[in-house]
Amino acid sequence: MEKRSSGGAGRHYDSDRHQMARSADLQIEHLLRRAGFGARPDELENYRAMSLVQAVDTLVNYTLVPDTVDGHIGKPGYVGITSNGPFSPQSNIADARQRWLFRMVHSDRPLQEKMTLFWHNHFATGYNKIAGALGAPEATRYMAAKASEDPGHVRGQIEMLRDNALANFRDILLNIATDTAMLVWLDGRDNKKAKPQENFAREIMELFTMGVGHYTEPDVYAGARVFSGWNLQGAGAVNATARHQEFYYNPDQHETTAKTFSFPIYGDGSRTIPARAASQGMQDGIDLINALAGSRNTARYLAAKLYRFFVSELGDPDPAFVNHIATVYLQSRYDMKTVMREVLLSTQFLDSRAYFARYSWPVEFVVRALKDVGWTGFSLNSAVAAMGNMGQILFEPPDVAGWDAGQTWFSTGAMLARMNFAATLAANQRFNLAKSVKGYAQTPEALLSHLLGALATPTLDNAVVAELANYVRATGAWTGSDAQLQAKSAGLVHLIAGSPEYQFV
Repeated sequence: MEKRSSGGAGRHYDSDRHQMARSADLQIEHLLRRAGFGARPDELENYRAMSLVQAVDTLVNYTLVPDTVDGHIGKPGYVGITSNGPFSPQSNIADARQRWLFRMVHSDRPLQEKMTLFWHNHFATGYNKIAGALGAPEATRYMAAKASEDPGHVRGQIEMLRDNALANFRDILLNIATDTAMLVWLDGRDNKKAKPQENFAREIMELFTMGVGHYTEPDVYAGARVFSGWNLQGAGAVNATARHQEFYYNPDQHETTAKTFSFPIYGDGSRTIPARAASQGMQDGIDLINALAGSRNTARYLAAKLYRFFVSELGDPDPAFVNHIATVYLQSRYDMKTVMREVLLSTQFLDSRAYFARYSWPVEFVVRALKDVGWTGFSLNSAVAAMGNMGQILFEPPDVAGWDAGQTWFSTGAMLARMNFAATLAANQRFNLAKSVKGYAQTPEALLSHLLGALATPTLDNAVVAELANYVRATGAWTGSDAQLQAKSAGLVHLIAGSPEYQFV
């Protein structure tokens, strides 16, 4: 799929209105599409009342906003949940997927949820392998449980990433290295001194930190020995029923000799982690994590990945952006809150050429459409199924590298699934759409202009706008009746949300 126009972004369907549109409004809308999943009408109104800097500070300082969203699940006025039996996101992965989507739609901390998705892809971990090892309920628990709701206070991987969404990257790495789901996913639980398991050591260097070309095969073997003994508790451990699959460092399985790398481990330039007694051997892994977090290669790797996710994927990352964000990362001592504030206020992010310069992931498309169109009477269970047809299942990335980005989302079948979702959502919201557009019933052009504004897209060709206008007029004389508004507004939403242009964020 190609972007039909590379011009400025926003609501370009009406030249007069476009002339009057404030660039600040367009920046806020762009900000909320990228740092969140679009905006509900109430969100958009609140953020439009802020300056750009105030809006960014509100997003990055989300801990100042109460996190009460889970308490609204199942209540009137919110998107619905459908479960086979009691709603159990702690032990049922289908329910956990719905809970996360609910948070994306309704959370007042949009950047926290967007960063959780970013980290979920960065530290890609698949539920099915965990379920095969631990069983489905335990796999859901270690992937998605909230500690406050778990009898053993287990915190699932996604909750850990949410809690650390803008934390220090070194702390995120340490948390992921000791995460139960990750220890199963990359076989760290099998890493023993007699037979070091290399999977996690390889991926922490290649996918999580420095990237391809900045480590060697001997580094992988040394890393495997560093993390030997980073295992899981066995079923016979204390408090076994609640915590028997949690991380523990097993000194009896740690390889104690010195480990040498091709890159510096310590500030003095030393590349060797010294031999240590087994009882002190966990420090080996901490030292390696510290070195990886502090690497200039890691800083540049993360900066480039943030560029592709938040700024644009229609070309290579801007070298000036990568260098600047890498410097900010290192100077802040790996503080992701500082980094993300700089990303969202960067000239590259705010450039109008970055508007709609990313292909939307299925989850972004679904959540944005729900926010744009409405959710009355809609169940997230339907959204989960639709997303699967579009090529994305939360908690189930295809492999350790995560989801492919860009045009790979847009196979013929995946685009049909997007169009079908748009049609279903539009048909479901016919009555509410008619109510919301009542003030724009004077002419077909007024209705079209309003809905093109509500469902922002890149520049639409005049021919496309003309086709949409012809669709509105097709049934004869325009009266603006409720029945006419219901039919035409639902049809327009289907056509716009299912269009190629709407697939960009």
